[in-house]
Order: sequence, then structure tokens, then C-alpha cells
Amino acid sequence: MHRQRRRVVTVYPEDWGWRPTLPLKKRVFSMRWLVAVCGAVAIGSGAAAVLAQTAQPTAAEKKSATVLTLPPSPKALLPDEFDGWTAAEPSKTLTDPAQVDAPNAAALKEYGFNAAVLAGYKREDETLALRALRFNDVSGAYGAYSYYRQNGWPKAEIGDGAASNKNRVIFWAGTMVVDANFSRVGPMSAGELREIARQLPRAGGIKALIPPILYDLPKTNLEPQTLHYAVGPASYAGAGGVLPPSLVDFDKGAEAVTASYSLASGPATLTIVDYPTPQIAHAQVDLIRAYLKVGNKAQPPWPKPLNDSDVASLEVRDSGPLVVIVSGDAIPDESHRLLEAVHYEADLTSIPQPVESEIAKTGRLLMGISVLSLIGVGAAILLGGFFGGGRALYRMATGKPASSIFDVEFIHLGLREDPEEKNRTSHGQHPKG
Repeated sequence: MHRQRRRVVTVYPEDWGWRPTLPLKKRVFSMRWLVAVCGAVAIGSGAAAVLAQTAQPTAAEKKSATVLTLPPSPKALLPDEFDGWTAAEPSKTLTDPAQVDAPNAAALKEYGFNAAVLAGYKREDETLALRALRFNDVSGAYGAYSYYRQNGWPKAEIGDGAASNKNRVIFWAGTMVVDANFSRVGPMSAGELREIARQLPRAGGIKALIPPILYDLPKTNLEPQTLHYAVGPASYAGAGGVLPPSLVDFDKGAEAVTASYSLASGPATLTIVDYPTPQIAHAQVDLIRAYLKVGNKAQPPWPKPLNDSDVASLEVRDSGPLVVIVSGDAIPDESHRLLEAVHYEADLTSIPQPVESEIAKTGRLLMGISVLSLIGVGAAILLGGFFGGGRALYRMATGKPASSIFDVEFIHLGLREDPEEKNRTSHGQHPKG
């Protein structure tokens, strides 16, 4: 027996000046480890970039981020002192509309009343009583303001809208309606109430929207201080609605606005009722038209605004989900032109998202994972082609097959007997003769 050593074949050319001394298995393991490390580095770099892009908000996202602001406590709605006025006693907070205004409690509920603060102030020999009513949104606050403000009250520049009647001033600002009663109104009374209006909280988002039905009113010859917005039977009847509340049928989700117009031939009243769908409006206009044709014998009886109107000027029609009624003393031609001035136009607008939605974030994350997977697969293919292809080219350049699967590239002991030596031994002369 003897040892037989075979030359170690490597993938590295001798002219590189570097000869590996590790066994083949360790060298193969080292190359695999190198490929794994390179792939891990590539995947880690891509993951870090995607995570950084996903986690870090952009400048636009920071700018459009929604800030949640809790509504202030009702006690903080009115100050303890302002412009020389000092609270005569602690303010009172009420959440029951019946305790705030019992005769109009049902209307306040329809407008979305949620709290009120009552406060009394003194300044020398003068007194001031303030009643601040808070509602769920701007629509409710405007409706309550239009409910309390009577036709013919002079306009005042306070908050978002104001009117006065002798020593009483009522205004609305955001979701608040303030009713002020002075013992004596002075030239600075409006400025003092403006300071109160500036301190009142403002609504944001959808709660800050004015009722869209107001934009359906024609502007020509309109008397703005006569607008009354109603969302239920109590608020509609209390604001002097033309039709019986049961005929309007607020249970179907209707809202109504009433306004006066100064036409050349006489005053006219325009009523617009907005229903959820055109089908409901079309069915309702037939009922209203039949009710007006019956006249004074109709049931329920005609309200006072209808009795005071010229029967020839009464007219009703529908336009989309709107039902339009004109009444008053104007001649039929002018009443008809006023009626035809109301047109419903569907205007669909997209509401921009203040921040990126969760669906978009999830989609972007999945896309990042897919990109990382493709990067890893591509890196593995490139590295495998580089190392494996380089070795195959070298073997082919040295006259060997591209694959080394049949090569013996490790040191072993030649324990098998050579067949030629065995034949010589068996056929030769025995050493002992």
C-alpha cells in the first residue's frame, strides 16, 4: 500500500499569485457564506430604504395632518370679565333645552343643541345678560340663529351674522349662538360683543359647512334678513313656515328654507324643500299641488302665510330633489319667474383626503416587499453567475470540462490495489521459488 496525492485544482488561475490552502468543502462553504452575506446586505439596504420611505412622513403629509381638537368645556365659552364687564355671579351650564328655553325646546333639539351657558355681567349701573347656545355643527347654529331672528330686525356686523332689536342683540359664530340683552345699548355695545365672538370656538371639517340649500336661493331681490332654515316640524312652524309641517313631511329627511323677495308688483315668499331623492320630491310635489288646489277647505287648514297670499300667485314645482313653492302678493307672472329661477344642478366634487389612507399605506408596503424580493433574487442570480460562470470559464480555458462533478479534488488514501500490479504478482515467479 502507498499513499497517492493528487494535485488540488482550484478555480483561481495561478498567475493571480494566491493559492488557497483550505480544503474544498471549507472553500465551498466560504463562497456560499460570501454569497449569502452579499445578498443579505442588498436586501437589508433595500428594506432600510423602503422602511425609511414608509415611516418618515413627507412635507405634504405633515402639512395636511389632521389635528384633533376637543371641544372646550361649556364653562369656558364665556369669560369672567371683558371690556369692563364683570361677572355678577358664577355662570350656569345647562344641557337640557327645556331649562334653557322651554317654549322653543323642541326646535333647539332639531337643530342639534348640546349645551348652554347663562351668565350675567355688571358695569357700574349697567347690566348685561348673555345666553350662549352650542350646537353640533354650523348648520344647526345658523338654523337656530335664523329661528330666533325676526324679519325686519336691523343687521349688525358681529360674528358670522347678527341682528338687533332695541336692547337685544343675537349673533352666531361657528357652532355658537349668543343672545345678549343689554340694560342700555351704547355705541360700543357691538364692539364688546365682537370680542366675545372672537373668543368662541370654531368648527372644522364637515361640521363647518353652511347648509347647501341656501345656495339654491336666487339672489336677485332677496331680503337676506328674512331667511329661515328649518330641519324639523317645530323649527319650521316656529319660523313661520308657509305649509303645514305634516305636508312637508320632515320624517323623510327633508330640510327647508324660507325667504322673502321684494318684487316690483309686491312681496313674495319663496320656500324650498330639499328631499334626499328626486323620487321623493316628485311624489311630494303632487300632494302639495293638490293641497293648494283645495283652498280654504283643505285639511289641515291653511296656515296664515297661505291665507294672506294671492291665490292666483300660488305655484309649486319640483327640480331634482327640490320642491319649490312661491306665495305672496306678487302678480302671477313675477311669481312664476321667481319660481323658475330655482334650478337644481348636481355638482359632484371629490373631497381630498387630509392624510394617506390605510389602504394606500398597505399597498405601498406590499409593493416594497415585492421589490425587495425581486432585488434579492436578482442579486443571488448575479452572484451565482459571477462565481459559477467564472469557474466554468477557467476550467474550459485549461482544457477541462465546465463541470467538476466527476473530478476528485480532495486528498485520499489509495487503498484499492492496482489491477496491473495484481496481475504481475499472480503470474510471476513466487519469491520462495
